[in-house]
Amino acid sequence: MKPAGTDPRILSLAAEVAKSPEQNVPVILLKLKEIINNTPLGSSELKKVKQDIYCYDLIQYCLLVLSQDSSRIQGGWSTISQLTQILSHCCVGLEPGEDGEEFYKELLPSAAENFLVLGRRLQTCFINATKGEEQDKLLHFFQIVTDSLFWLLGGHIQLIQNVLQSDHFLHLLQTDNVQIGATVMTLLQNILQINSGNLLKIEGKALHSILDEILFKLLSTPSPVIRSTATKLLLVLAESHQEILILLRLSACYKGLRSLLNKQETLTEFSRELRQLVDLLTPKIQQEVEEQKLHKAACLIQAYWKGFQTRKRLKKLPSAVIALQRSFRAKRTKMLLELNRQKEEEDLRLRLQLQKQRAMRLSRESRLSMLEIIHPGQVEKYNREIEEKSALTIQKHWRGYRERKNFRQQRPSLTEYKAAVTLQRAVLKFLAKCRKKKKLFASWHGLQELTDARRVELKQQVDDYVKRHPGSQMSDVASRELHAQAQERLQHYFMGRAIEERAQQHREALMAQISTNIEQLMKAPSLKEAEGKEPEQFLSRSRPVAAKAKQAHLTTLKHIQAPWWKKLGEEPGDEMDVPKDELSIDLGTLFIGGTKPP
Repeated sequence: MKPAGTDPRILSLAAEVAKSPEQNVPVILLKLKEIINNTPLGSSELKKVKQDIYCYDLIQYCLLVLSQDSSRIQGGWSTISQLTQILSHCCVGLEPGEDGEEFYKELLPSAAENFLVLGRRLQTCFINATKGEEQDKLLHFFQIVTDSLFWLLGGHIQLIQNVLQSDHFLHLLQTDNVQIGATVMTLLQNILQINSGNLLKIEGKALHSILDEILFKLLSTPSPVIRSTATKLLLVLAESHQEILILLRLSACYKGLRSLLNKQETLTEFSRELRQLVDLLTPKIQQEVEEQKLHKAACLIQAYWKGFQTRKRLKKLPSAVIALQRSFRAKRTKMLLELNRQKEEEDLRLRLQLQKQRAMRLSRESRLSMLEIIHPGQVEKYNREIEEKSALTIQKHWRGYRERKNFRQQRPSLTEYKAAVTLQRAVLKFLAKCRKKKKLFASWHGLQELTDARRVELKQQVDDYVKRHPGSQMSDVASRELHAQAQERLQHYFMGRAIEERAQQHREALMAQISTNIEQLMKAPSLKEAEGKEPEQFLSRSRPVAAKAKQAHLTTLKHIQAPWWKKLGEEPGDEMDVPKDELSIDLGTLFIGGTKPP
C-alpha cells in the first residue's frame, strides 16, 4: 500500500528508475544520498522519506545493484560504496509498518550478507592490485563498506549474530594483509562494543574460529596495530564474559597461552593491556576477578534498587504534595479562624467597654438631673440611699457568686452521698429479705427449759384458773371408770389412726410410683430404639428411689454452689436453708416396698 503524501522527489526518482535501462539504475539511485543529506537528521520528515523509499522498493533496487558485478556497474566501486552508505542509512531508523516481518527477516539479513560479500570482493581486488594508488582507492572503498555495515549493525543489533556466524566474515578476518586485517579487527572491536553478548550465542565452532584468529594475529602478526587491537579484543572478551575467560584458561586448545603472552615484547604501546590479559589468565587473579565481578554486580543491584526507590518516591510525590497542600490549607484555615475569633473577641470587648462607658455616662447624667431636681437639704439623704442600694446590689451578687462556688465544690460529695444512700437502702432491703426468709424456713429447736420462777408462776396461774372455774365433784370409783373409758377410746383411736396412716402412706407411695413411671415412660425411647437394659428400669423398685435421691442431692448441691449474695446473712454454723419447693425429699412420695395395708 502506497503512503499518502509521498515526497515528489521520491516519486520522480522511482518513476525514473522504472523507465531507465538497467545500466543507468545505479547512477540514478545515487540521487537518494542527496535527498537524505538534505533532510534534517532525526526529524519526522526523514522517517517519512525512508518509508517512501522502502514503499517504492528503492531499497530492493539497491540490494539488486549490490549483488551485481562491479565491472558491469557504471562508476564501479565508487558507486557501490555510495550505495552501501545509502542502503545502511535508509535501513536504520526505518519503520516498515505492515511489512515488518519481511523487512526484519529477509531484507536486513540479505543486506548484511551483501555487505560481507562486497567486502570479500574488495579484499580480493586489493590483494590482486599492483599499483599503490589503486590499492589506496580500494582500501578506502573497503572502509566505506565496513563503516556502512557497522552503521547497519548499530541500528539493528539482532544482525550481529548473523554477521559473526557468516563464513564471509571469517574469511575477512583470516586475511594476511595488514591494512585489511586492521580494518576488520577494528570492525569486530566496534561490533563487540555495541553488544558483546551475541558472541556467546553463536555456534561453538564459529566462536573458536574467531578466538583462534584473534590469538593468531596477536602472536604472529608483526603489525603493532593489529596486535594492539587483538589484545584489546581479548581483554574485553575476558573481562565481560566469564565463559570465554574459563575457555582461554582451561581449554586444551589454548594450553600454554599465558607463557606465550609473557614472551611478547613489553615495551610496546599495548603492554598495559597485555599485562592485564596475562593477569586475568593467571589463576591467582581469579579470586580478585570474581570479587570485582561481585562488586560490579552489587553496584548494579544497588543502582537498580536506588532507581526503583527513586521511582517509587516520585510516584508517591503527588500524594505527598496533596497531603502537604491539605495540611497547609487546614493550618491556614485554622489560623484564619483563630484570627477571626480574636477579632470577634476584640470587637466584643470594645462593645462591652462602650456599653459600660455609655451606662456610666447615663448614670452620671441621671444623677446630675436628680441633683438638679432634689432640694439641697435632701442631697445627703439621697446619696446615702444610693450608696445603700449599691451596697445591697454588690452584696447580692457577691453572695450569689459565693454560694454557686460552694455548690460546685460540694457537688461531688453530694453525688457520693446520694450513691451511698442508694447502696445502703439496697443492702438493707436485701438483708431484711434474708432475715425474713431465714425466719420463715427456720427449724423448730424445741421448748425452752422452765426455770423455778417460771414454774411457780405457771402453777399460780393454774391454781387461779381452777379457783375461778371449779369442777363438779366426782367419786374416786367414777373417776377411775371414766379414766378407763377414756383410755379405751384413746387406744381405739390410735389403733385406727395407725391403720389409716399406713393406708394413706401406701396410697401416696403408689401415686409416687405411678408418677415416676409416667415420667420415665415420657423420657423413654421408642420400642424400635429400646435396648436390653432399659426395661429393667421399670421392673426395679429401687430405681425411683435412687432417681428421687439423686434429684434431691443435685438440688442441695445447687444451693451450696449458689453465689454469696444469695446466702448473705447466714452464719457459718447455721444449717443449710433449702427452699421447700426445691428440696422435696419426702418418703411419702416414694414407693417403699412392704406389705399391703389391711
